[in-house]
Amino acid sequence: PAAGKVKLTAAEKREIRRIIETARGDGKPHSAQDTLPFRQMYPDGLCRLDDTTWSRCIEFEDVNYQLAQKDDQTAIFEALCDMYNAHDSSIGMELSLVCRKVNKADFRKRIEIAAQGDRFDGVRALYTDMLRGQLEHGNNGMVKTKVLVLSIEAKNGKEARARFSRITLDALNYFKAMGALAKALDGKEWLAVLHGVLHPDGERFSFAWEWLAPSGLSVKDFIVPSSFRFGEARRFQMGGKYGAASFLQITAPELNDRLLADLLDTDSSIFVSLHIRSMDQNEAIKTVKRKITDLDRSKIEEQKKAVRAGYDMEILPPDLITFSKDAAELLADLQSRNERMFLLTFTVVNIAPTRQRLENDVFTVGGIAQKYNCALKRLDWQQEQGFVSSLVLGYNGIEIQRGMTTSSTAIFIPFMTRELRMDGQALYYGMNALSNNVIMADRKKLKSANGMYLGSTGSGKSFAAKRELINVFLATNDRIIVVDPMGEYAPLVQRLGGQVIEIAPDSPHHISPMDLQMNANDDESPLSMKADFLLSLCELIVGGREGLQPIEKTVIDRCVRLVYREMALGLE
Repeated sequence: PAAGKVKLTAAEKREIRRIIETARGDGKPHSAQDTLPFRQMYPDGLCRLDDTTWSRCIEFEDVNYQLAQKDDQTAIFEALCDMYNAHDSSIGMELSLVCRKVNKADFRKRIEIAAQGDRFDGVRALYTDMLRGQLEHGNNGMVKTKVLVLSIEAKNGKEARARFSRITLDALNYFKAMGALAKALDGKEWLAVLHGVLHPDGERFSFAWEWLAPSGLSVKDFIVPSSFRFGEARRFQMGGKYGAASFLQITAPELNDRLLADLLDTDSSIFVSLHIRSMDQNEAIKTVKRKITDLDRSKIEEQKKAVRAGYDMEILPPDLITFSKDAAELLADLQSRNERMFLLTFTVVNIAPTRQRLENDVFTVGGIAQKYNCALKRLDWQQEQGFVSSLVLGYNGIEIQRGMTTSSTAIFIPFMTRELRMDGQALYYGMNALSNNVIMADRKKLKSANGMYLGSTGSGKSFAAKRELINVFLATNDRIIVVDPMGEYAPLVQRLGGQVIEIAPDSPHHISPMDLQMNANDDESPLSMKADFLLSLCELIVGGREGLQPIEKTVIDRCVRLVYREMALGLE
């Protein structure tokens, strides 16, 4: 019967066990797809890492932290601390900063000005060559992606989605408080980020969910490189690239907020991941207290040795004094200063086209770490674990953790300077002083389309305005109107084939204040608007302390309506 239980034979049970064991495999990766530590990616952006671990990805944009005032930097730092404190020990956080190359052909195509078949195509070609030269001087071969991956434990997808709905909303609100635009990625957008990490040369990503069923492929097949090779102790191969996974050994007594900015400022493909997990507050306090007890026991032993040796018992080893002081300060922070204890794993992965270039990049990153009193250590014989831990998935396979407080964790500020590089009919506005990237923007798509040039005399305000004018003329079909009291733009307008209208007492051009368009598509009556304008004009001409008298205003209003009466009747 359909509702009853079906009894399986012994042979059927053996066959089912064999199929399950075959599907599970031996737990070792046998293909490039097996290396990626996740099982399923759903269209809504939910990722299943294993039986009970689920993750979601939030991508956030940069803010101008390095150029901000001290008060604004403090506000961003405090908001970052609040975001970390808001996640308990059941929520894992991975802050990933990916610096990789973009497709050069696609990027150059975005700055090219298409020919329009007129006599200015030669100028368009020259302007495009100028933009290409600016690209060569800048660092526009690299693009920086910044994401926060949250991971939780849940029994099934329904439970995971319910928990992530609240956790994700809280994280987005914290990014909003920091002034950073952020959004939760769906499945395809997340796969695009992973594809960019696994293809650091900027290959195009092509994928659609409806392709999976007919092809029999999985989402991993669309993002993996051609191969992985993890046979060496200190490096690995990914397709035709060489990589090295390292971890940052934090030995500095005081950390600096410039560390991440300097790491990402290198002209190489680099992936930086910070795996952050909060400890239970009571457990953290107990752990510190136990450590203080162990230090006090060591003090007593040293004092007993001093008494037996006959010297002053107050003379203790310097390390013991330092550790005792640091432990007491840590306990005070946890108990009274709104600090929590976090376990931090800091991994760095370098990717390069050759072995020599890889070693040079690792040496450069090691020098940056040494500048901040830290050390970059290779993950010997753990290259695969280090690489998959750096992927934007929320998976951490490295057991190298450092206990840090909230302030110490948040000092790794993921913000540098905001880039302005828009698609479409974007115009060139110069170079970013910090990142050396070109600024391409379409002001019509911004929240406010207005612009203003500020600068001292001779700093190039007029030149910048003329450059933007030429760019608009060459790249768009927009209408350009220049109000130029000094006559400075007249030669440029004439050279571009525009019309110059001179307004002066001795010029042949005049403006009629009585001109009226009765078919204007405005909510207010054109006749009433013209009457108001003429009243204001007459009052300005009369001047004086009192201006027009009420009787004079009435006469002007009556005359205006008489003047335009025939025009109004003809329109009706």
